Formats: sequence, C-alpha cells, structure tokens
Amino acid sequence: MSGAALGLEIVFVFFLALFLLHRYGDFKKQHRLVIIATLLAWYLCFLIVFILPLDVSTTIYNRCKLAVNSSPAESNGSYVTLAPSKQKCFKPWSYIPDGIMPIFWRVVYWTSQFLTWILLPFMQSYARSGGFSITGKIKTALIENAIYYGTYLLIFGAFLIYVAVNPNFNLQWNQLQTIGIAAANTWGLFLLVLLLGYGLVEIPRSHWNGAKRGYLLMKTYFKAAKLMTEKADAEENLEDIMEEVRKVSESIKYNHPLRKCVDTILKKCPTEYQERMGRNMDDYEDFDERQNSYPSEKSLAKLHKQVIYSVQRHRRTQVQWQILLEQAFYLEDVAKNESSATRQFVHTFHSQEPENKIIQYFYTPTVEWYWECLLRPWFYRVLAVVLATFSVIVVWSECTFFSTNPVLSLFAVFIQLAEKTYNYIYIEMACFLTIFFLSICVYSTVFRIRVFNYYYLASHHQTDAYSLLFSGMLFCRLTPPLCLNFLGLTHMDSTISHKNTQPTAYTSIMGSMRVLSFVADGFYIYYPMLVVILCIATYFSLGTRCLNLLGFQQFMGDSEMTSDLIDEGKELIRREKRKRQRQEEGENRRREWKERYGNREDSTRSRAVHTDQKESSFSETSANRPLSKYTRSNGRTERDRIELLQDAEPLDFNADSVNDDPLESDSGR
Repeated sequence: MSGAALGLEIVFVFFLALFLLHRYGDFKKQHRLVIIATLLAWYLCFLIVFILPLDVSTTIYNRCKLAVNSSPAESNGSYVTLAPSKQKCFKPWSYIPDGIMPIFWRVVYWTSQFLTWILLPFMQSYARSGGFSITGKIKTALIENAIYYGTYLLIFGAFLIYVAVNPNFNLQWNQLQTIGIAAANTWGLFLLVLLLGYGLVEIPRSHWNGAKRGYLLMKTYFKAAKLMTEKADAEENLEDIMEEVRKVSESIKYNHPLRKCVDTILKKCPTEYQERMGRNMDDYEDFDERQNSYPSEKSLAKLHKQVIYSVQRHRRTQVQWQILLEQAFYLEDVAKNESSATRQFVHTFHSQEPENKIIQYFYTPTVEWYWECLLRPWFYRVLAVVLATFSVIVVWSECTFFSTNPVLSLFAVFIQLAEKTYNYIYIEMACFLTIFFLSICVYSTVFRIRVFNYYYLASHHQTDAYSLLFSGMLFCRLTPPLCLNFLGLTHMDSTISHKNTQPTAYTSIMGSMRVLSFVADGFYIYYPMLVVILCIATYFSLGTRCLNLLGFQQFMGDSEMTSDLIDEGKELIRREKRKRQRQEEGENRRREWKERYGNREDSTRSRAVHTDQKESSFSETSANRPLSKYTRSNGRTERDRIELLQDAEPLDFNADSVNDDPLESDSGR
C-alpha cells in the first residue's frame, strides 16, 4: 500500500478535473490546445489539494523515526520501537517512500508556475486573436503580452542589478529561486484572502437561503429579468455584427485577394445568416480597385474577433435562458406541490431530456415529493450550520495561527492531538477536510465571479476559451499560497511553528522564507487577519450595495429596483409558460388525431396500393392477350367514351362570341 494511495488519488483527481471541464467547456467546438492546457492547470491544482494530506502523514511518521533513531531502538516489523519508553511508530497505510514526494512536488509546482506565468497568458491572447493564420495569431499574442512580460522582466532585472551592486548581499541561485517563489506566493496570498473572505460567508448563507422556497423563486425571477436584458443586447449586437459582415461580403468579390478571409469569417457565423448572405451574393462580378474602397486585413481580423465573441455570447444567453426557464418552472411546481394532499410530485411540463430508467424507478413521484417538499429544506439548514461552524473555526485559526505557546489554532490542536497517538487516518481525514473546505471557499468564488463579459464561467458547455484559460491561471496562482496557508494553520510549517523539525516535502521545495524576513515574519502572518474584515463586509453585503449604487443591478430584498425586476421576471416566466402550454396542447391534439385517424389513413393507403396492384396486374394480363382481343377491347372502350360524350349535357354558348384576344371583344360585340 506504499504507493497505492498516491496512484489512486492521481487517477481520481484526473477524472474529477475532466468532469468539471466537460461541464463548463465544449470539447467538440473549442481548440484542443485550449482544452489540454486548461485540463492540465485544473488537474495540477486539484492534485496538490488531494495529495498534501498524504505528505503530512508521511512527514509525521518520518519525524517519529528520527526521534526513535536518535535513541537506542529496535526494529519490529512495520514499526520502530523505542527501547526505554516502548514508543511505537506505526507506518501509515498511505506511506510514500522517501525521495518520491520532493520530485513529485517539484514537477507539479514548476509546471503550474510555467502555465500560469508564461503559457496560459500567451494562449489567452492567441484564443482571442482574430488572425486568419497561425503566424498572425502568434504575432498578435506576442504583441499583446509584450507589456505583460516586459514588466516582470524589468522588475526582476532591477532587482538583480541592485543585488549585484550592493556588497551586503551575497545571494546564490537557491536564494534567488526562493525569492521568486516568495514573490509569486505573496501575489497569490493577496488574492487568496479576498476570495476566501467572500466564500467563508457566502457558501453557508447560500445553503441557508436554499431552504427558502420563496427566496429562491424571487431570485430566479430577478435573474430572468436581467438575463432577458442581456439576451436582447446579445441579439442586437449579433445583428449589427452580421450587418457589417454582409456589407464586407458584398464588397469583396470572389477574385479579391482577401476573399479567403471573408470566407473564414462567414464560417463562424450562424447557419441562418450564412444562408441569407449566400442568396444575396453576386460573385459573378469582378472587383475594381479604382472604384471601390476595400477593408484591410487588419480590419477584417478585428471583425473576425467581434464575430467570434458575439456568436459565443448569443449562444450562451440562449442556452442560459432555457436553463433558467426550466429552473423557474420547477420551483413553481415545488411551491404548488407543497400543499398537495396526495403527496406525489406533479410536474407542469414533462422533461425534454430522456430520463434514466434506474433513477426513474427509484426516484418516484412520492420520493420526489418527500425530498423536495419536506426533507431538502431541513437538509440544507443542517448543512448551512455545519459550514458556518467550519467558517468560524477558519476565521479564528487565521487570526491566531501565529501563536505557538499556547497553541490557539484549532486545526493545529486537532493535528497535534492525533500526532501523539499516531492516528494517521484521523490526521489525513482532518487535513483533507480542512484543505478541502478552504479550496471550496476559494474555488467556488472563482466559479461565481464575473468580470463583465470578459471572464465568466458558464456551465452546460457555454464557457469561452478565454475564460477557461483565465480560470486555469487563477487556480495555478491561488493553490500554492493556499497550501502554505493550510500548513501554517496546522503548524506543519517550521516558519510558523519555530521548531527545528523535519519539514514537509512541499515546504522543502519552497525554500526557507527567512531570506525575506519581512515577508516571512510580517506579510504571511498578519495579512490573513484581514479575512475578518472581509467576512464582516460580505455578511452585511457591502460589496453588493456598492455595485447597486453604481448602477449594476444586484439582488437586494429592500431595494425598489429589485422588486421591479422581480415583477418583470415573473411576467416573462408567465409568458413563456403560456407559450410552452400552447405548444404542448398542439402536440397533444396532433397526437390524438394520429391515434384516431391514423389507422383509417393506413387502411386507405393499403386499399389504394392493393387497387394499383390489381390494375397493374390486369394491364399486364391484357397486354399478354392476342391482338384480336386487344382490338375488340379497344373498340369497346371507344364506344363507351362516345356514349359518355353523347349523354353529357350540352353547353349553351355562342361560338361567334368566342375570341382569343380580350381587347377585340368589345369591337366584336
């Protein structure tokens, strides 16, 4: 079992990252390099979170071995026995052999840093570029990142010159490496505390509000009103961009040198616009450089970029609108079924997606009613209380983890109590729950925040390439300081505990932060205390109120604008509900019509086919008869036609009045 735990977690984390990326990204439409880079960034960050508890338990066992080896000892099987005190150091079930974890952490850390500082920013500019060739996109990406990379090179070059000129500094390569790591972790810790302060309050509060049916329904109405505005804006923007594309397509003819660029832009347009532009094209006309002014390749690249953005935004708003409608209909069904006497959940509309038969067998309407109307609110309340308790423990530990005598950090107390009995399963579970909760608070904030329309992680495969890459950058910058903060909370970092003990393998690759004493003894210790102020601000919704004052509509119960948007959203949902009901009624009528008259139509068709077969067989047999019989039958047919013409009623008309030219009819009359 020495490396089995590490291997299982590596495989599990990979599929977890793949599942989340499949939920937010689109494997079919997005570029493979974007998918691979984002998957690698998410995978490495999640891997650090899951593997770090194994590193802690292995470090505790190694410390025990060092303490035992420093005294007379004897070996006995899987543990080492200290002779005087009979102390036993049991080997943990997830023990990782020496030498594996330092190499593992070094590869994971430096790969993530290469992704976040070099590769992913370049790929962001490459993905948003409107160039028509790989060379053009690379050129655009290099130009856009020149300032970004140049700023860091300038700061690092100035620091190297200062160190070289000052005789008091004698820095080696390892110390320079530690300074670079400290600078990256400092920037990450600055952003980490901001996101952590929001998540520690918002996650328990969102689960508590999830137990309120009226609250969720009102918030859904509010979202519907805002999303309809965004949806209309996206449609209008798409129409304007498509009009520009149409003008460009009509001006640049088939034999123009830039026609290939126009065709590339047309392929990115929706299908209905492509068909509409294809009907209006006059490709038989040649272009004339002297008469018309044509756009440049640079302006076409800009238009290409706008087309990609507008089409993605339009598609995202359409999908989000359908998802929000389903959510609103379901919440309205829950409100109606709460007073049901039969205790069976009744849906207004049937699900458009095919249901799993296994889930449908166990999740019956009765089970659904008990879960949605009775158990789920209480489950969310209990979960909110548990999460709020964890948040209070985290805030207390963030403010007191620097105290080593006495130990005030609750996480450090729990780990030290388990370390005395060498209960490695408890140590790993406590470490995993702690770092997992911290990660949920930070990562969920990354998934929730939205920077206008430039960064937005939308589920159901609606996230663009730029946002996916940006999320990978954030994860790679936040995870290392998150892990260092966790090790500080549990006093596993010697910089915090001030003990000369064996550090964890993760801390060893970071180097000694004593090179920068003002960072190790100042910023790392006192800056996390700001999480208290951020939690208070989040609890009283100060950020939401500021955004509301600036004109960005936010959901606030005591705001008049919020109530107006709720009423507007309720009316929109009511309209869509009536439209859906009319569609279902029409489908039901057509289904009933087919069931009632479908058999008759089928029998009529079978009769017609049978009659045609008889006539064809009769014609074949008559054709095979002798010529005399055929002549007599033909004569009989002619006599029947003559008799029919004679029996027909004669028409009363004057042959003289018939004239082919209507203009001469007056003169003839």
